[in-house]
Amino acid sequence: MGPDPVERREMVFSYLTLRKTIGILGMALPFVVYLGALIFFDTGMQKSISGYYHTGMRDVFVGTLCVIGFFLLSYRGYDRLDDMAGDLACVFAVGVALFPTAPGHAASRGACIVGFVHLAFAALFFMTLICFSLFLFTRTDANRQPSRKKLQRNRVYRACGYAMSVCILMIVVCPLLPDEVAVRVRAYEPVFWLEAVAIVSFGISWLTKGQAILGDDT
Repeated sequence: MGPDPVERREMVFSYLTLRKTIGILGMALPFVVYLGALIFFDTGMQKSISGYYHTGMRDVFVGTLCVIGFFLLSYRGYDRLDDMAGDLACVFAVGVALFPTAPGHAASRGACIVGFVHLAFAALFFMTLICFSLFLFTRTDANRQPSRKKLQRNRVYRACGYAMSVCILMIVVCPLLPDEVAVRVRAYEPVFWLEAVAIVSFGISWLTKGQAILGDDT
């Protein structure tokens, strides 16, 4: 026997709340670590969001990623593919938290190896989030006509997925810039801002999935 209507509504509410929570945590992360480090520890902007691991905001950075990972592990979608993507995203998010980026100065060989593992987890994490936005969130029940709001949400998902993709591509390109250009660009900490845009895009996508944006009419 399936769940009664009240239980079904509670399950839908729980799933929507879970998705909204993931979105809010994601969107808040870059601003919380930046402002927290600046206000409470008088620490300037780091070269990347991961760089805040080496500041007084370490616990906030690690804790937020682990909480996001836990919620992603709890995520359940249409089928096993969604579940697997959530499980993998959890592993990658926790990996980003527990394997810190190499410190900016005088990094040991061991720290550089751990930093490489961190980069691998970060790349896989963003690839999974892009997959969610471009391929999983946009799916529609073949037996139902998508609503106008669903079609609008699909456009938001794709925009967020493309924004994340462009940001990650630009992060890869930054180290390849000619020296005279790179010196000027680095003054603006482009990796931090590109990561921030990518994470905010991730947050918007999940908020939309939770119908905090363009929710269906009830």
